[in-house]
Amino acid sequence: MSNCSDHNLCINSALTEAEKICNQKNIRFTDLRRTVLKIIWQNHKAIKAYDILDQISGMNFSAKPPTVYRALDFLLENGFIHKINSLNSYIGCPHPLQNEQCYFIICSSCDEIEECSDENITNAIKTVMEKNKFTHKNIAIEIDGTCNSCLENRK
Repeated sequence: MSNCSDHNLCINSALTEAEKICNQKNIRFTDLRRTVLKIIWQNHKAIKAYDILDQISGMNFSAKPPTVYRALDFLLENGFIHKINSLNSYIGCPHPLQNEQCYFIICSSCDEIEECSDENITNAIKTVMEKNKFTHKNIAIEIDGTCNSCLENRK
């Protein structure tokens, strides 16, 4: 489902962009935060916090759940990752700080997740919120189904 042809390019691009944004905001992009972001970007599938913890436990970091959750909170707050609530897991954001409103297409066959953004969908949701006098923090929609690649492979 992913349009990625060179995954190392995805990882390097995500790390470079995070470094640039942190420098602009004058915030620390620590080795742990960098490592957690790199682990999340290892593929286009969501990863759970405890799976990240397992991966960093052999490294020179204090491998405890609060440490990982603090790094995840930092990455979320700065738009470098998204939380996929239905899977209680995390995925990298290909364009940090550009889309607060996005939705996710989640393939239940191959587990890949595609981040999408559509102004029409966002506007429709905003109209409903205004009508109901509701103020949103962010908009995230998760759509579970089967990607075209997996459907084609079933034939």
